[in-house]
Amino acid sequence: MAGTGAGYDLSVNTFSPDGRVYQVEYAQKAVENSGTSLAICCKDGVLFAVEKFMLSKMLVPGTIKRIFPIHRHAGMSIAGFLADSRQIVSRAREEANQYKSVYTDEIPPEVLAERLGNFTHLFTLYWSARPFGCTVLFGAVDPETKVPSLFQIDPAGLVYKFKGTAIGKGKQAAKTEIEKLMANPDITCEEALVHVAKIMHKVHDEKDKDFELEASWICPKSNYQFAAVPNDLLKTAEDKAKEMIEAEENED
Repeated sequence: MAGTGAGYDLSVNTFSPDGRVYQVEYAQKAVENSGTSLAICCKDGVLFAVEKFMLSKMLVPGTIKRIFPIHRHAGMSIAGFLADSRQIVSRAREEANQYKSVYTDEIPPEVLAERLGNFTHLFTLYWSARPFGCTVLFGAVDPETKVPSLFQIDPAGLVYKFKGTAIGKGKQAAKTEIEKLMANPDITCEEALVHVAKIMHKVHDEKDKDFELEASWICPKSNYQFAAVPNDLLKTAEDKAKEMIEAEENED
């Protein structure tokens, strides 16, 4: 058989001679072609941001969300197929509700992340299913200790814990900028908002369609509950970010 997978990509439970699972790699490729999504753990909480392409000039701003609440103190941003990601969001909410009904307490972030990793991994084991074409960034803040945590779950079912990371089309450039930003361990979500907006505008490919910046956070500004960043704050942050980028370009 000819082709990229040479016949080894017909089923998700078929390994190629060199030990690769092409269906999982194709799913990861779908993530790499999606708009950039990032999340960072600041001193006082977690900040999410997504580069959301405007598919049509007639599209109403604020629709086709790519950041979702999971429970009162946790949220999730995604890159990849939106329909696939909604299944993971739904599963996360079910797990959180089930845990709370049994233990009368919110599910620990580590436990929920591992459960989502196991759920995602199941779809790489059976020929009758296909892997999820999305990667998710799951962030939460402990309501008592106020300690933030951030996890990445990819199509293979692997779970990573990060201080800050990015997924999607501009992930490499975004990660480099996040590393510079995270060099300051005392930065707050409100202070980081301008820098995150700058990162998103900086990594945006001019060849792509215009985008809308979507951002949410869990921090003192939101009473440590998951909430969208207010539009006026986000607009101000974007304006400052554009000025900073323009100033850097003029210096060069």
